[in-house]
Amino acid sequence: MPDPLHPDAPQTAPAQSDALYDELLDLALEAARRAGTLLRDGRPADLGVAATKSSPIDVVTEMDLASEKLITGFLGEHRPDDGFLGEEGASTDGTSGIRWVIDPVDGTVNYLYGLPAWSVSIAAEKDGEVVVGVVAAPMRGETYQAVVGRGAFNNGERIRHRPAPPLSQALVGTGFGYLAERRAGQAEVVRTLLPQVRDIRRGGSAAIDLCDVACGRLDAYYERGLNPWDLAAGALIAREAGALTGGRPGRPASHELTLAASPALFEQLQPLLDELGAWHD
Repeated sequence: MPDPLHPDAPQTAPAQSDALYDELLDLALEAARRAGTLLRDGRPADLGVAATKSSPIDVVTEMDLASEKLITGFLGEHRPDDGFLGEEGASTDGTSGIRWVIDPVDGTVNYLYGLPAWSVSIAAEKDGEVVVGVVAAPMRGETYQAVVGRGAFNNGERIRHRPAPPLSQALVGTGFGYLAERRAGQAEVVRTLLPQVRDIRRGGSAAIDLCDVACGRLDAYYERGLNPWDLAAGALIAREAGALTGGRPGRPASHELTLAASPALFEQLQPLLDELGAWHD
């Protein structure tokens, strides 16, 4: 905003932010492209489980580890003072005020089984706020991107959420955790919700589901148990496409509950999910 006391003074702060965000976006796009190519073209025929996380069915493959190493190495080479938060262990604070939030393979079980619904998710935070998000879905041939305040795009084409239908006509995406007791609770939520909507979809990649809300391929998406790397990029893309994101009423999207939907549908679904207990096991 111009200084009213000095209207002719150079306006450097917005230009500096724009330049920074352009740099972060370019780096995220290139890192996601490289990682997506590695994962798509380098997947071993005998790909196996390298480790497990929360349960024996919550897996890590050798390619998750290779993808995260590629991404952090590339970003660190270009911006050595930035911090990292990665699903497979990359965690450094940095000194620049920028932190990269990385899911090197979102949808690892899909990837392990050769299903196409997996993605690479990279977000950049500035002083704790997500300002850049990129989700690459190589098997779709699509890359979604957003910069805060600039809108959302898929392969360079602007995207918008679908206009809100009545709840009874809403196609709603969701996901399930890997702990048996959590799944039992989530199944009960779905049992009650399903008769009230058009149908339920379970894709297996939270980042893609959030981008599908942004593209209008889903009317809404909700899930309990997401981590920052699962939702950071996709939630920004959904918001920049005009959708609302959040958790329980009055709270942001979080591990407790994440919901993304067009505004009118969001206002219907949020209290319903809260009432159904979608936020607890």
